[in-house]
This record gives sequence, C-alpha cells and structure tokens, in this order.
Amino acid sequence: MKPPPFDYEDPATVEEALDLLAQRGADGKVLAGGQSLVPLLNFRLTRPEVLIDVNGLQSLAYVRRDRGILRIGALTRHATLERSPLVREHWPLLADAVRWVGHPQIRNRGTVGGSAVHADPTAELPVALTALDATFTVRSRRGERTLTCAEMFRSALESGLEDDELLIEIAVPPMPAQRGWAFEEYARRHGDFALGGAAVALSFDGDGTCRDAAIALLGAGPRPLRACAAERALAGERVVSQTAAQAAAEAVRDVAPTGDIHGGSGYRRDLIEALVRRALLAAARRGAT
Repeated sequence: MKPPPFDYEDPATVEEALDLLAQRGADGKVLAGGQSLVPLLNFRLTRPEVLIDVNGLQSLAYVRRDRGILRIGALTRHATLERSPLVREHWPLLADAVRWVGHPQIRNRGTVGGSAVHADPTAELPVALTALDATFTVRSRRGERTLTCAEMFRSALESGLEDDELLIEIAVPPMPAQRGWAFEEYARRHGDFALGGAAVALSFDGDGTCRDAAIALLGAGPRPLRACAAERALAGERVVSQTAAQAAAEAVRDVAPTGDIHGGSGYRRDLIEALVRRALLAAARRGAT
C-alpha cells in the first residue's frame, strides 16, 4: 500500500523543529527512524497532514555518562546503544533489552526516542526503561519538562507528549554496584512482536539477600507495568527457586493481558509469569558473581 499525501518539513535545528511543532504539531507526525511510523502510513492507520523529519538534528544523537547518569539523545539509533561499551558495562539490562528489538536492519535505523514515543507496551525499550526508572526530557516553545515512565507511557501507542513537544533526551539513573539483571521475552519467531516478557534489576546486600528489586512486565497491559507487590516481597529475601516462583505469581496476580489469535489472555499471563521467574533467577545468578 501507499501512504496518504502529506507535506514534508526538514528542520536543520532543534529550534526550527520546535517552531514547526508549534505551528503544525496537531496536524503532523515527527519522523525519526520511521520503523513504526512508515508502516502505519502505508496501511493508512495514521493520516498526518505533515511529516517533520528530525533526522538532521544530529545534536540529539549521543550516548554519554554525566555524573553517573546515562544520557541518551532522542535520535540515538538502537544499534548505537547496542554497541556502546559504556552501556554494556554500566547499564547491562538496557544492552540486553535492545538486542531483542527487531532485526539488525531495524536497529540500524530505529531510534531510542522513537521507540519511547511510540509507547508500544510490547516493545523492549519502554519496558527496560521502566525497570530502570528512566526519565524523559521534552521541549516545546512553551518550555521544557521532565516526565517519569508512568507519565511517558500513558496507554497503548499513547505517550505523554503534547502535540507541540519534542523528546530531547532520556536519562537513566546509575545501577548499583552489587547488582543482577535479566531481560526475557518470548515471540513466535525471532524479530516478531513479543507475546510476553520481563525486565528485572536486583541489588544485593553483602550477605546475598535482595536489597531492592525492579520488575517490569512486557505485554501485560496497555503500557509497561511495574510489579510493585512482587518487588516488595523480594526485599530481604534470597532469590532462589521458591522465592522467585512466589514473586512471579505475585507479579501477574492482577494483570489481564489482551489475547489474540497467537494466545489468549490466560496463556499470556502464564507465559509472563514463567518469564518473570526465569528473569529473577538469571538476575540472581549474575548478582552472585
């Protein structure tokens, strides 16, 4: 299929992009990697009057550490994040998650900011960023503000950005030194949308007990979900088969995933429970080394 007709704008600076969004944001879409937007255009599931192509804004393409915080420019490609030694060493959960994004061709073109703004509850990066308590800096001609994950991922394919706002940067707090992490998902074929998944980050005390846990669920609802009750249940416990199974059951106790031809709600709930358990045990093994 072919996309509907649209105007095209190619701003050279962030300021030009913000001017265009102030003028035409309600009628347009921002084009970055295009890995989600272009298929929607071709199927005519979205019909913007104008595309604002931000690929010229190379000032928004960076990965750096600033006072212990990982700062990711919105135009950073998935492949850049995947290959970053800084990310692999200090934010390994993020490095693990990005490897599951589509195929290499998609990761070469797709952007971290685009994945965040698309707000797909079955996408890997929103779930990993939720587990890591990331924040999102957005800007418009009205000013700048910072969104939490709960504010950013509002519902399925609905972000917290206003029509005139542009995502500028994603900030990820440091992971603790004594840590364990894991990202698990299941899809029918490699590169397909996942049927379920989990991102887990654990920190440990010197005696090997869990100090803090972060568990984010993929595909469990209309946005990435934190399993707060399961996280609290792990505090002060050793993460072994029994406690991992109990926490996984608690993590999905109140979720009701949407079913489809690839698996009903109950199947997906059981799948996510199994993946949480697997991720917890993998994170515990890494934390013990």
